[in-house]
Amino acid sequence: MSLLKNFATVGGLTLSSRVLGFVRDSFLAAAIGTGAVADAFVVAFRLPNLFRRLFAEGAFSSAFVPLFAGKLEAEGEASAKRFAEESLSALGLALLVLTVAAELGMAALVFVLAPGFADDPAKFDLTVLLSRIAFPYLLLVSLVSLYSGVLNGLGRFAAAAFSPALLNTALIAALAAVFLLGYEGTTMAGVLLAGGITLGGVLQLGLLLFALARAGFPIALRRPRFTEGVKRLAVLAGPAVIAGGVVQINSVVGTMIASTQAGAVSWLYFADRVYQLPLGIVGIAVGVVLLPDLAKRVRAGDIASVNASQNRSMEFAMALTLPAAAALTLFALPITIGLFQRGAFTAEDSVATAAALAAFGAGLPAFVLTRVFQPAFFARENTRTPMVYSAITVAANVVISLALFPLIGYVGVAIATSAASWLNVALLYWGLRKGDLYAADARLKRTMVRVLAAVAVMVAVLYGAEYLLAPWFAAGSLQRLGALAAFVGVGGLAYAVAAIAFGAVSRSDLRRVLKRGR
Repeated sequence: MSLLKNFATVGGLTLSSRVLGFVRDSFLAAAIGTGAVADAFVVAFRLPNLFRRLFAEGAFSSAFVPLFAGKLEAEGEASAKRFAEESLSALGLALLVLTVAAELGMAALVFVLAPGFADDPAKFDLTVLLSRIAFPYLLLVSLVSLYSGVLNGLGRFAAAAFSPALLNTALIAALAAVFLLGYEGTTMAGVLLAGGITLGGVLQLGLLLFALARAGFPIALRRPRFTEGVKRLAVLAGPAVIAGGVVQINSVVGTMIASTQAGAVSWLYFADRVYQLPLGIVGIAVGVVLLPDLAKRVRAGDIASVNASQNRSMEFAMALTLPAAAALTLFALPITIGLFQRGAFTAEDSVATAAALAAFGAGLPAFVLTRVFQPAFFARENTRTPMVYSAITVAANVVISLALFPLIGYVGVAIATSAASWLNVALLYWGLRKGDLYAADARLKRTMVRVLAAVAVMVAVLYGAEYLLAPWFAAGSLQRLGALAAFVGVGGLAYAVAAIAFGAVSRSDLRRVLKRGR
């Protein structure tokens, strides 16, 4: 299967999960708004997700996938399976110890993540309670990440890409219970939602275990041992904690600073959820598919195809990311109104969330480009260089956030996150060029010019659509949803037509993707 088809597979299944995520967040906004319960739930949700993205998806996957793919390519399935089982045992033990320690020290963890909550004891105690209920999700979903890495290394992407949809399904079920029982805006709403997080982890783990069994590649639990493979994994995973988790670390820094402003944590959360849609569809698809592909090509010594693979990945990523970034930056308010403004989420919340969304949108291409550039280092088992760049990026984010927060509040946090991500991309590109590991080819340069022309056409059409749909965005909830659907549909159609007309999208590639879809 070609790289483009794998991107389409992962991106399409991720899209289904993100659509469910939008349904979830739309009901979440109506159920708990942006008050104390919402802030407590956001932190409780972010805490296991932080550790998951740092240690499981960030560090572990970045180190595990190249090693697993390398063993599969050079030594065969038996050796790769043994390495996966040794890794599972080591990861499971580490996660068990971490989960127990976190449950016992949850109050301290919450204070570090949201120090501003300490001024409101009731809010702080609720956050600790919800975090304890939700934290076992880390153990469950980290095992999911390992199983996903195995499946991706085997060239099977569907189950892992779909599994996050089960978390959203569990949370939607919890929200349904909130509405049916009349718990909107109450502490019990937070408790039910936190329980939904852990339930989602159980469902995800069950799906991946089933997928591995169907693939004929079950992973058994061994007695934990510090084998040579596990030692190499640990050496690579250490630096990758920072390198693969820079976006998450920056998000945590933002949460810590924003926790001192009432409502800011929730406004940033809802803005984050919107820009995570294109980032998830494109960035995750590129990162998941590109890393094992590059690892196998590097192991085979096919350097020319490594550069070609990166260029085609860049084409795919930017063709989908640039129009999304333009829409989120220039039209953040109508998007926010259409998605969230109902129930406990007020018009003032829409304005506040839109301001953060516009700032995040400006950094969207950088967030995705990081997923394109980092695999070139990870595939060569080099996690140290991205770690150094990421450490510089995190430091820059802290400095910019602290400088802007007194002037423009939580929006400064979003601006700092985007600015730091662009710095990370610049450093990664410089490192690749310095090591003669990447060069943009002529096809990529031509495509980028055509993509920008198509984006310009889309923006012009969207300005007209915003004017015509303004009465609908100011009407009731259903009309706002309809206006948003029309707005997105018109913009997407305008970009698609312009991209094909300008040659930004290859007709042959498009036919292959559509054929794959059928």
